[in-house]
Amino acid sequence: MAEAVIQVQNLTKTYGPRVAIDRLNFQAHKGEILGFLGPNGAGKTTTMRILTAYMPPTAGQARIAGFDVVDESLEVRKRVGYLPERVPLYDDLSVLDYLLFMGKLRGVPDVDARAWEVLERVGLAERADSFVASLSKGMRQRLGLAQAILHQPEVLILDEPTIGLDPTQVVEVRDLIREIGSEHTVLLSTHILAEAQQLCDRVLIINQGRIVAEDSPRNLQARLQGGQRIFVAVRGEVGQPLLQKLRSLEGVRLVETPAPDRLEIIAAEGQEVRPQIARTVLESGHDLLEIRLAEMTLEEIFLQLVGDNAPAAKGAAEAPHTEEA
Repeated sequence: MAEAVIQVQNLTKTYGPRVAIDRLNFQAHKGEILGFLGPNGAGKTTTMRILTAYMPPTAGQARIAGFDVVDESLEVRKRVGYLPERVPLYDDLSVLDYLLFMGKLRGVPDVDARAWEVLERVGLAERADSFVASLSKGMRQRLGLAQAILHQPEVLILDEPTIGLDPTQVVEVRDLIREIGSEHTVLLSTHILAEAQQLCDRVLIINQGRIVAEDSPRNLQARLQGGQRIFVAVRGEVGQPLLQKLRSLEGVRLVETPAPDRLEIIAAEGQEVRPQIARTVLESGHDLLEIRLAEMTLEEIFLQLVGDNAPAAKGAAEAPHTEEA
């Protein structure tokens, strides 16, 4: 595997006696979209602010493209594009002038050509002369992404990039992030679980300042689900004879009836029981209308991991007005 572009070791941030993040350890590699999930106040924004050299950690270390966020913060800032939850734009500038201004601040070479290239990429070239104040929320997010990638950073850090957008705008911004993620390392903070499932190669789930799970969405599903969950629909009402036959099948752990004509069956881990289920239903005289696997959703995983019994930092909490997401 390629060398990690983001490296975090024992990263900790405290505000007096309160712990915002507690000994975080993770990595992200080039071309990877890493989802950073957690409830409000879990420590996501604090972590992102440290990684962008906005604030120092209390303890531990973070490196971006090999540079320490404290000792080499200027080098880190050259290599990071950041889209905060509230996009800082200048309403009295035109879209193009805003990008030119940001490009000159960052020392972008041939900034005129680069600004037009980025505007084309985010779909704002036709609005280049429009004042920022006239842009819709979705267009403002696009412009925020444009400034974040203007200097061609190695790492892109996005804090709740689709919050407040309408469904069409959400799809557009997600498509853009997916495209950008093929070239950059992306750290994406969200509490929209479907978004992480659609966009991310890997997810970190953080609760009360600690990482409680780290894996691909599919692997998390497999680990926590344990065995297959199978939904079956038949024509007519399911009777006790069919239920008894299904419960006696080898590899079947549980059979429930959420509706008179529907079954929910849990199989033992590593068991493939769908052929036997289908045969049993048909031999019992029922028409089989549907049989399908039901994977555990990321939302179910999230709730299971951050519930009352989930691992958490004792006494962990965010300082007032320091953690927004």
